[in-house]
Amino acid sequence: MESTSRKRSLRIVFMGTPEFAVAGLDKLVTSGYHIVGVITAPDRPAGRGRKVQQSAVKKYALDNELNLLQPTNLKDPGFIAALEDLKANLQIVVAFRMLPKVVWQMPKYGTFNLHASILPQYRGAAPINWAIINGETQTGATTFFIDEKIDTGEIIMQEKLEIAADETAGELHDRLMALGADLILKTVVRIEKDTVELQKQEENQNLKTAHKIYKETCQINWSRPLKTIYNHIRGLSPYPTAWSIMVNDGNEISVKIFKVGMEKENHTYTNGKIIADKKSIKVAVENGFINLLEIQLSGKRKMAAHEVLNGLSISEEAYMR
Repeated sequence: MESTSRKRSLRIVFMGTPEFAVAGLDKLVTSGYHIVGVITAPDRPAGRGRKVQQSAVKKYALDNELNLLQPTNLKDPGFIAALEDLKANLQIVVAFRMLPKVVWQMPKYGTFNLHASILPQYRGAAPINWAIINGETQTGATTFFIDEKIDTGEIIMQEKLEIAADETAGELHDRLMALGADLILKTVVRIEKDTVELQKQEENQNLKTAHKIYKETCQINWSRPLKTIYNHIRGLSPYPTAWSIMVNDGNEISVKIFKVGMEKENHTYTNGKIIADKKSIKVAVENGFINLLEIQLSGKRKMAAHEVLNGLSISEEAYMR
């Protein structure tokens, strides 16, 4: 057995903002690692009431009495000085933002990032969403040392995960969060023991990107194939959510779509045509129907289809566009 005296003594700064990052931070804290500082985003207004909200990482740091910094500018001399004062020799980044070189090159043992894909595939801001939108059956998580580009650094460790055929982005997020937390701990152990073996990322012509998702990305194109639409909806559920416009009796209603079923069937309906009975709402598409199971009409709460039908009469001419 390797002597503990040969291990590096780590002083870790952890950088992250959302819930996805908390699992990894908690894994390190409960494993007894010395977290000398936590860096997270400034408090920001959020929600309908625009109340100032703390990040999930900040809440965890406060609950566990960890030293906390919330810089607005990562190049600010005051922040750089405060970071240097922590005397960290390892930095870990999970779902944060792009770091300036002066920050990521600071610690002796480097700065590594956890990314929710099997790099080099799906570099970018939304790897979980795009893996499902593109119909992938496998994804995973990667730890890598940060360099000057986005998600291109040398790989430390990777672990793969199968994607279920009906899995949503939210469900996959939670499984990858647990997988990623374990991978962070395994990576830290290797760095601590100085047993890291790095692997360069292969560059090829078949790389898929995971660029940021905007509102227009979420709008459903009902002319696309059945499976493509199904994957698009589950890849955006529950957030940021696929949406469409329902045209019903001359009224246009914005509809967020959270949960759907897929029914393969030949028919003669126009794409986007709504077929509704007392219990179900279906939308005709190429080679079948998208069965709307859970939706949210503008100004209403999220409801099952049969609940929507209790308060909304859908005409025979209704359609989605």
